[in-house]
Amino acid sequence: MLRTARRLAGAVRPLGNAPQVRTFVAAKLPDLDYDYGALEPVVSGEIMQLHHSKHHNTYVTNFNVAMEKYSEAEIKGDYATMISLQGAIKFNGGGHVNHSIFWKNLAPAKDCAPPDGELLKLIERDFGSLAKLQEKFSAQTVAVQGSGWGWLGYDKASGSLKIATTANQDPCATVGLTPLLGVDVWEHAYYLQYKNLRPDYVKAVWEIVNWKNVAENLAAAK
Repeated sequence: MLRTARRLAGAVRPLGNAPQVRTFVAAKLPDLDYDYGALEPVVSGEIMQLHHSKHHNTYVTNFNVAMEKYSEAEIKGDYATMISLQGAIKFNGGGHVNHSIFWKNLAPAKDCAPPDGELLKLIERDFGSLAKLQEKFSAQTVAVQGSGWGWLGYDKASGSLKIATTANQDPCATVGLTPLLGVDVWEHAYYLQYKNLRPDYVKAVWEIVNWKNVAENLAAAK
């Protein structure tokens, strides 16, 4: 996480005897490509509004606060504080990264089409068929204990697609994969509509998966 923090923080070299100033690029809540109600009936407009404007925005705010404190501590050489902030940076930064991927992975059902081209070839090679991928992904994602994410990722070492899960807001990168598709199974993503029926939510999400975006993520990962 120290390297992650350094990538997000940018140094400005002091001029002469001027005091050193450390700044960082603040994260921002991304706009959605669709209205809050556009994913209905799969995900209600109420859930989308709360999820995006409240939950995601909170991760952004808290990440920026943690990064500012980290930057100040780094200037002072306060390593104990820098280390103590790693948890907040990972959790809130991960929440921002994960949700930014998630929103792009989704689209109104009328705009969604099945995967094709290189993505479909890899799906069929690595899983047998799209249906088998969906079945395996759904089973592993539903089985996440507590809160977390289900992922379809690209393994650069083997050149293959793999399914993984992460706890809490841990990014897909923490399991060595480049994220292509993520599904949020925190209760705030579905409980108002699906109650405790996580399997029903995960099954329904396939209706609004933006496979075009997943293919773009694959192309960028290779």
